[in-house]
Amino acid sequence: MKKIAILGASGSIGKTTIQIIKEHQEEFKLVAVSVYSNITYLKELLSEFKTIEVVGVKDLKEVEKYILDYPNVLFYEGNDGLNKVATSNCDLLVNALVGFVGLVPTIEAIKAKIDIALANKETLVVAGKLVTKLAKENNVKIYPIDSEHSAIFQCLESENPIKKVILTASGGPFLNKSFKELETVTVEDALNHPNWKMGKKITIDSATLMNKAFEIVEAKWLFDLKPNQIEVVIHPQSKIHSMVEFRDGSIKAQLGISSMKIPVSYALTYPKRLDDVCESISFTSHLTFDFYPVDTNRFEVIKLAYYGLLKQGTYFAIMNASNEVAVEKFLNKEISFVRIIEIVKETLKAIPIDDEVTLESIIEADKKARVYARRLK
Repeated sequence: MKKIAILGASGSIGKTTIQIIKEHQEEFKLVAVSVYSNITYLKELLSEFKTIEVVGVKDLKEVEKYILDYPNVLFYEGNDGLNKVATSNCDLLVNALVGFVGLVPTIEAIKAKIDIALANKETLVVAGKLVTKLAKENNVKIYPIDSEHSAIFQCLESENPIKKVILTASGGPFLNKSFKELETVTVEDALNHPNWKMGKKITIDSATLMNKAFEIVEAKWLFDLKPNQIEVVIHPQSKIHSMVEFRDGSIKAQLGISSMKIPVSYALTYPKRLDDVCESISFTSHLTFDFYPVDTNRFEVIKLAYYGLLKQGTYFAIMNASNEVAVEKFLNKEISFVRIIEIVKETLKAIPIDDEVTLESIIEADKKARVYARRLK
């Protein structure tokens, strides 16, 4: 039985993981969770999973009653709570946190020689070189949870090097809108993704295609690729989750319905697969597969990503931090939708890039970028 810890158990990926654990209790034992401030959901988890040993929350004052009611559970708060969950007595850590906050717990888990199922994009975006080097040194496996990278992972052949990978992007809710129309879109419009049900931050990133820009970076580090080995195409139906082209010209694609249960379950059980995780695609129900090139003038973040792969250093720490700030501003209705990427570009131009990639330099770049981006309107 595999012992599982989950960072971000109350988010969309975390809840999907919990659902899979519930459906396959003979396979998994849930031993640690972080829930930030979702104490109502924590109550459900503690009631259902008597195996939980470690809990991370935002503030211990919010769980004083639970500390008394569950004397066998260790409760921790803040960043210390995340690190305690990450290094708990588990076989696999599911990092489903959103944002830069997921980086340090990932590093702590790697140092503890714990394998990781990674949904936290930012870990590899801002510190891919550092994290992959550390994972190799500690013989730690990183299993991708992103649907696109899971698709690539499922298509790989150990005996055959790849020519390139093809990341698919739905294009989000504004694929066919003009620049003029984008100036007036609302938060509610941006959160209405046509294919996927996700958290607010990742849904906005999908609308700007920032998520795809970050996935380019993730693919580079997960699969040791050069920039010219990563292609992005628009695939509005979100049925083909990504593809791998081999040197002989053959292409393998991973298909499935738009559900995160497949990539999550595969990361939990690799190299095995669980039975009947999701319903099958019907190839007799007028199924279509459309593909279009990405308009990089319209979705400029894709160009920013490829440029960043050449610059490296702390470039992506700055890009990620400014995006997190800008998305929060948009969700709070402080700025327009189109202003998100403008803030990212202005911050990248203003904050010097440190060529040395250490945890300290990454954290410093993140702090400087956030301070600068918060001043922008």
